[in-house]
Amino acid sequence: MSRRPARRRGRPPTGGGQQGSPADAAPDGPSAAGSPESRATVSQPKASRARIEIKNDASTEGDLLYGRNAVHEALRGQKRRVHRIWATERTLREPWLAGGGSPVVPECASPAAIERRCGSTGHQGVCAQADPYPYTDPEGLLAGRDPFLVVLDEVQDVQNLGAICRTAECAGATGVVIPERRSAVVTPAVCKASAGAVEHLAVARIRNIADFLEAAKAKGIWCYGAASSGAVAWTQPDYSGGVALVLGAEGTGLRPRVAAACDQLIALPLRGRIDSLNVSAAAAVLVYEIVRARA
Repeated sequence: MSRRPARRRGRPPTGGGQQGSPADAAPDGPSAAGSPESRATVSQPKASRARIEIKNDASTEGDLLYGRNAVHEALRGQKRRVHRIWATERTLREPWLAGGGSPVVPECASPAAIERRCGSTGHQGVCAQADPYPYTDPEGLLAGRDPFLVVLDEVQDVQNLGAICRTAECAGATGVVIPERRSAVVTPAVCKASAGAVEHLAVARIRNIADFLEAAKAKGIWCYGAASSGAVAWTQPDYSGGVALVLGAEGTGLRPRVAAACDQLIALPLRGRIDSLNVSAAAAVLVYEIVRARA
């Protein structure tokens, strides 16, 4: 186990952040680790007060969740209220809905009616109307003792966001942090992709990832960014204490300013002919390595 890297000089002692114009948006692509350009070392802009703000602009009409796990976990969770459930006759006989298993009396509907209501063929015979997804206050994620955070830098694919949230929840992570712009958000599709894990996981939206990392470091949290080169082996860092794992969008990886805000870059070995992993696959490996090391 190696020592932690030295903190970057000039870092403000409390609540410091960085200013600068955000990098251009880049869509998800084939690389989970990041391009060479995204890993380039950049000079740090002048430090300023970090801006961490909650963002919740979901429709007041709520969400139409669909899929067995998504609806079931929404009923089990404490994050939001489920108001109505529509299910096929076959689904109504399942134990979690039948015989008073649900606190909401479900209504019988045909598969076609459910598909029209939720707008997806992947409904698995059930959909539900629930309150808008309640995002967590990001300050609360930094306030706990030795938090383990997963920070996503412009991951735009809803399937990847859902899969990463599922891994984070199963691994016992403190929460997931996403930016309010150029990022997938918690939609019904993400709820289904996460198998309902978002109903039990703290997810925060913030204005600026680099500023959030500076605020995290001011709280004693060590920030590790995933990259494909110019990085140490994923098993080398000391993951004890507060940790933030930072993953970038596929195709571009971490933006330069976000990479510069990390204490250290880490990489997984790639020994085949393909030069990258899907970001959700990379997240799963790295999250569980951190869990193993912290145990």
